[in-house]
Amino acid sequence: MRRKIFLLPLLAMATPVFAQEHAGHDMGEQPQTSTPDAPDSGTMDPGMMNRNQPDHSHVDHSHMDHARMEQDSMASGTAADDPIPQGAPPPAAFEGPAFAADAVVGADRMAASRGQVVKQVSGEMPVYWFQAERAEYRARAGKDGYLWDVQGYHGGDYDKLWLKSEGEGRFGEKPESAEVQALWSHAIGPWWDLQTGIRQDLTGPTRTHAVVGVQGLVPYEFEVDAAAFLSDNGDLTGRIEAEIDQRITQRLILQPRAEVNLSAHDIPELGIGAGLDTAELGVRLRYEFAREFAPYIGIEQEWKVGDSADYARAAGEDPSVTNYVVGVRFWF
Repeated sequence: MRRKIFLLPLLAMATPVFAQEHAGHDMGEQPQTSTPDAPDSGTMDPGMMNRNQPDHSHVDHSHMDHARMEQDSMASGTAADDPIPQGAPPPAAFEGPAFAADAVVGADRMAASRGQVVKQVSGEMPVYWFQAERAEYRARAGKDGYLWDVQGYHGGDYDKLWLKSEGEGRFGEKPESAEVQALWSHAIGPWWDLQTGIRQDLTGPTRTHAVVGVQGLVPYEFEVDAAAFLSDNGDLTGRIEAEIDQRITQRLILQPRAEVNLSAHDIPELGIGAGLDTAELGVRLRYEFAREFAPYIGIEQEWKVGDSADYARAAGEDPSVTNYVVGVRFWF
């Protein structure tokens, strides 16, 4: 509005001059004859020219602004004399069917379609997901090995069936460890799932474990998977895994990772000592050719601690192992 108020006086002052300068173009240029009483335009005093022009400096333009405001208000449909209707809608607005599409498609078909939409919106639509978090070759002192760590689920936002499997070993030998878990997962917060189910060991003295754990995201975007296992022999153990993705670029990602395994008591037949059993600390650098496919390289250090280290030495094993890894991470 301030811009309009500023321009209106200038336009009013410029109009007579513009009309005089272009009069010859609009009406046809007519020869000019000078009279003794008319001063020559080339020698006319500027002050006289200003005096001959109408003075608009004292014109009140407020009515112009109010008129323009009224026009704008009427154009936008918000004039002061046009109030917004108040009260409930007229009864005729409710005479039609609750869902107009029922009359065209059919009430039964539309009811099924609406139910499907409600499931999608409320998070009950089942989703399938599978990921190989680690599928890698491990170069180490002695004999090279391999490792897999995969998981997947089927379900909605609140309840899912999780399947997990991980294990490792050396080439040409039986796997050192292998397990599979089947878990029911229930969301207990925006970032956390409570998981419970069973775990089956596939190597060594086979054992079946009851599982209770949590999986989710802690502040600063650390992904955490923690679980307690109670075997059918009464062995109580635990595992905590944590990792975080640090993006160097949109496709190049550095992932530090840590894992600790604990036991409530000694389990000699498994080479596990009470307290802290093993600890792993590593870092992997991956490149995402696509979001679903990313090869990586890295290094990881493993330690057996306490009585577990003594069991390893007694078996002729090194309680501290460095692994240089090459692998791929993928999901679908």
